Amino acid sequence: MAVPAPPRRKLIEVDLPLDGINRGMQVEPTTSGGHPWRLHQWWARRPLAACRAVIFASLVDDPSAWPKDYPTENAQLAERQRLHDVINRLVAWENVQLESQDGVLEEARREIARSLARGRDEPPPTESDAVLAYLRKHAPPLHDPFAGGGSIPLEAQRLGLCAVASDLNPMAVLTNKALIELPPKFRNQPPVNPDADRMGMTVGNGRKARRVAWRGAAGLAADVRYYARWMNSEAKRRIGYLFPTAKLPDGNEAAVFAWLWARTIPCPNPACGVHMPLMKTFQLSKKGNPHWTRPVVDRPKESIRFVVQDHDDGVPAGGTVGRMGAICLACGSAAPLSYIRKRARAGDLGEQMIAVVAEGNRKRLYLSPSDEHVQASLAARPEWLPTGNLPEKALGFRVQAYGFTRWHQLFTQRQLTTLTTFSDLIGESRERLLLDGADHEYADAAITYLCCALDKLADGGCSFVRWQNNQGGSVAGLFSRQAISMIWDFAETNAFSRSAKNWLSQVDIVCSALELLPTDSPCRQTYPADASNSRQDSESAIIVTDPPYYDNIGYADLSDFFYVWLRPLLRDVYPDLFAGILTPKSEEMVAIPSRFEDSRSRFEDLLYKALKHMRERGHSDFPVSIFYAYKQQEEVREGRASTGWETILNAAISAELQIVGTWPLRTEKSNRTRSHGSNALASSVVLVFRPRPIGAPSSSRRQFLDELARDLPPALDQLTREGHIAPTDLAQAAIGPGMQVYSRYQRVETISGEPVSVRDALAAINQVVDNYEVQQEGELDVITRFCLRWLRQHGHAAGTFGDAEMLSRASNVVVDELAADDLLRAGRGLVRLLPLDDYHQDRRRPRGTMTAWEGCHRMAWHLSQEFGGGVSGAAQVVQFMRGDAESAERLARLLYSHFDRAGDSTNARVFNTLVAAWPQIRDEARQLPTEPSQVALDMHGS
Repeated sequence: MAVPAPPRRKLIEVDLPLDGINRGMQVEPTTSGGHPWRLHQWWARRPLAACRAVIFASLVDDPSAWPKDYPTENAQLAERQRLHDVINRLVAWENVQLESQDGVLEEARREIARSLARGRDEPPPTESDAVLAYLRKHAPPLHDPFAGGGSIPLEAQRLGLCAVASDLNPMAVLTNKALIELPPKFRNQPPVNPDADRMGMTVGNGRKARRVAWRGAAGLAADVRYYARWMNSEAKRRIGYLFPTAKLPDGNEAAVFAWLWARTIPCPNPACGVHMPLMKTFQLSKKGNPHWTRPVVDRPKESIRFVVQDHDDGVPAGGTVGRMGAICLACGSAAPLSYIRKRARAGDLGEQMIAVVAEGNRKRLYLSPSDEHVQASLAARPEWLPTGNLPEKALGFRVQAYGFTRWHQLFTQRQLTTLTTFSDLIGESRERLLLDGADHEYADAAITYLCCALDKLADGGCSFVRWQNNQGGSVAGLFSRQAISMIWDFAETNAFSRSAKNWLSQVDIVCSALELLPTDSPCRQTYPADASNSRQDSESAIIVTDPPYYDNIGYADLSDFFYVWLRPLLRDVYPDLFAGILTPKSEEMVAIPSRFEDSRSRFEDLLYKALKHMRERGHSDFPVSIFYAYKQQEEVREGRASTGWETILNAAISAELQIVGTWPLRTEKSNRTRSHGSNALASSVVLVFRPRPIGAPSSSRRQFLDELARDLPPALDQLTREGHIAPTDLAQAAIGPGMQVYSRYQRVETISGEPVSVRDALAAINQVVDNYEVQQEGELDVITRFCLRWLRQHGHAAGTFGDAEMLSRASNVVVDELAADDLLRAGRGLVRLLPLDDYHQDRRRPRGTMTAWEGCHRMAWHLSQEFGGGVSGAAQVVQFMRGDAESAERLARLLYSHFDRAGDSTNARVFNTLVAAWPQIRDEARQLPTEPSQVALDMHGS
């Protein structure tokens, strides 16, 4: 029987322009108007730029697949660079946010069609419509079985492919319907509302305004806006009395932006009787508009009231509550956290208004609470409550211990009244749509987007949203974190104000995203399905997906927050999504010990079934590409291993898949909430799989270790020397190329015939990474090596002069000379290294004489200080480095590794930042004058 020809290698199996993709992801404006992510909340989405690049590279042939056309290595490199140039332009959001011909998006579609036509031995199409028709006919569908927030299906559709999105979670399926299924159904359709011009819409402003035909989903968005405005007017008529204006000191009135509240608990001192406010801070605003709220104890009334102060004078350094408990402002009694929890569970947790924030002219106005505003909040009486219990225990949930056990308890009475009023009006809007001429399918689509806006209103309108006093005063959404955590003081927004959290603002965000969604793709399909056993999935599909990360996020529990609001509205529209009281939990692929017995084995088994299903249903001509990001390490006998990584790799090996490519992408932005103050993982590793060939050989452990030692260091060179990966991610990124060696074999076994497990392989990979770091140390100058070894022995504490002399002789350096160069302090028989803060001093150095140790620390100091000069200051240091300035970057990696293992996250973060910023430092240093300027000589950046 003839052996089938191996599939043509795709670009993703050979080379990707990681720097260009990383730049595209870091500047992607995810919080700007029109970005698809703003349509509806989801957690841990992959950036659109990354998804677009991975999909394109998974479909386009690598030049090495066509040796007749590209017979030499140089010819292949040139063609590969051309494809890289396409990707570098493709990842820029401004190049793809609108459907247009003759742009990079059209060019990318032509490249995909060209690869497909080559495989079919046909001439490729060139015209826009012909390319799209060719993709519709010949391109396999692209299926994401863990569709989640829809990044991958959306970008597949943008590239002209048939996007298939499935997910177990109904909120994920609904989000994908709103992103990829509904907009193309109503492409170029005019709105139905009575005020709309059926012939066209206005684009541009002022003199540049012009009339054009309705295009894309703009007509649908216009209707959503129209009926949302009617809802706003009607809601204000029904419940406007709950939202009084603020009376200003000058006699004028202003709309309220938000009411600020503190939770209260009865003081544990029986003689006090005060309901003590629980507050993290008294500061209301900073940065040019300082205000704080001053507590005033009213002894006759046994109460505390608050008076807003318009300055910073006298504001207490902290609040009244912390990790250990709270302090009563009236009597000073301490209330431990156990007491607060007990009283809260008994129903004694109250709320007290501490300030009113009004809308002023270009700034917030802060006012003391008044009886009118307190009484307005007490007048709210919701006619309906969302049903369902919070999980007893779940990932990311911390509020149950304080008596919050049902979903409606996360809202104040006024918030519940507001949301139920808008919910009722969504149903009434559907009836108005039908009366205005819409058919049922169109009306259902319109209210789907109104429901997205309702969910956004709930996200910013519950009693667990924080008031941000360091940004001039603003409200953070509930899911600015991937959790529902207990907070003591919260902001209650006004749905009718001009705030970013009001009803019309949420509608505008939804419609701005809707207007820019692609609508010209050939087909689309979204449905609920369990990725481990679905029979609905398309056969011969291209698989690109982003599976759950072990125990990182409890998607089902978190999405119930939205599900309970939408179920009454959409149960008849999408009966397959909203049949249950809450989202499905028993089949969810997540390792939650509180929900599942032996959760790790269960997760691995489900993931194995899902990967096996992908291998069987995936198209044989295309690899399976999987995003994965997990950082959890535990000590094993031969090094470090990661439980999360071990599960996916065990599942892949069991599913007879082998890794043929690994690409670390910096998919997380450094300004995300979780990265502040932590060394959170910043990269996703894209794992590229092919089915392991039938009859793949076995390997001995010794052969595996030899190949690992041979193949992994060059891969680490590429990752580190080209700036593709930060130190915090190196151990994770190394797993890919290391497991590429392991997975090419059917079995790796010891000399006694026992299998070498994935865990053992991970430990071996980490050992090679450790050895690699030792090798990097050997490339540094002798002074730097001495300082690094001293740091490992003593840290920044003092050591004896005798120990320093012994180490200096072995390192061929002189301690007194290092002290004279201000690299360490020596005196009274003791020696210590300078801490980072001491590198701010002005130390003049002749050009080209600075060691890697000093240069690295001076650069790190510039980056760590608010006024240290940042990248520019660090770039000036480069001019004084001796020899290879890249040695400072290599040293920063070693210092990160040292501090990370020592548990010193502060210093680890500093040097991780230096490595992440190195490409910018290097580029800016190249632009500096040949001779150092006087500014450059002032090493502290003044």
